[in-house]
Amino acid sequence: MRIAITGGTGFIGRHLARELSARGAEVVLVARGRHRHDSEPAVPGSHFVAAAADDLDALAAAFRGCDAVMLCAGINREIGKQTYQRVHIEGTRAAIEAARRAGVRRIEFLSFLRARPNCGSAYHESKWAAEEMVRASGIEYTVVKPGMTYGRGDHMLDHITRAAMTQPLFLGVGLREMPIRPLAIEDLAEILAAALIDGRMSNETVFATGPEEMTLSQAVRRVAAILGRRVVTIPAPLWIHRALSRIFEWTMKVPLAASAQVRILSEGVVDPLPFAVAVPPDLAPRRMFTDEQIRRGMPPAERFGLRDLRCCWAESP
Repeated sequence: MRIAITGGTGFIGRHLARELSARGAEVVLVARGRHRHDSEPAVPGSHFVAAAADDLDALAAAFRGCDAVMLCAGINREIGKQTYQRVHIEGTRAAIEAARRAGVRRIEFLSFLRARPNCGSAYHESKWAAEEMVRASGIEYTVVKPGMTYGRGDHMLDHITRAAMTQPLFLGVGLREMPIRPLAIEDLAEILAAALIDGRMSNETVFATGPEEMTLSQAVRRVAAILGRRVVTIPAPLWIHRALSRIFEWTMKVPLAASAQVRILSEGVVDPLPFAVAVPPDLAPRRMFTDEQIRRGMPPAERFGLRDLRCCWAESP
């Protein structure tokens, strides 16, 4: 079986590629360029194709001979030409047409738990618009709406680890933090692979969240304890986080917090909107946010520094 993954060199794409390869699939990794983690051992049975998310001809060529396509390409903040409109909406439209040209029989789309229309967040609204295009494509589909996902190479554990190593203060998002249910990347990869390889959850919109509910502050304290660091968490109003996220987006290559992330955390990451059904019971996420699971996904214990700033750095087109 041959499966293409757009955004294939990103966090979720790389983990999914390994899961698919382990199940005997041939994997085509489609992305604008190589990821910084591409120094890791190559996924057996995979190859890389350079293509922008909205490059119809390049995508059609990459999808040729594929039985299924996984749409993982996405961004959590806009920078330069990489906008929500271009990546989430135009990219999905191009991928659907490319799949038709290539004769692909199945599409799976990675959305977000609370993606929905008319909510005042361009991130949520663009993900929803992409969902709707996939559901109306006429191609067999599965839309997966995961919650906050963590694992090796993610933003969550990477940023918490480095923040805890840099300074002892953590600001809770909102005066009353909303709950999250951290989802292990291994659980998500198994769900995605079940749809792509086994054909499960056909023409359904499903959601997945982790089995354990907590606040982000509690998650931070667990990570800090593993690092042997003491972190003080204090609540902070949303306007402070919105202001800080703008500063981080302007100054950092990968923002410590982006505006979309602040919106996500201010709502909580527990229940799907506006609709989705739970994944089948045998695919229900089971990995708890334990010390062992956290260690498996933690990056090297490094501090934030000058190399994280956008000075003299430009995003490729």
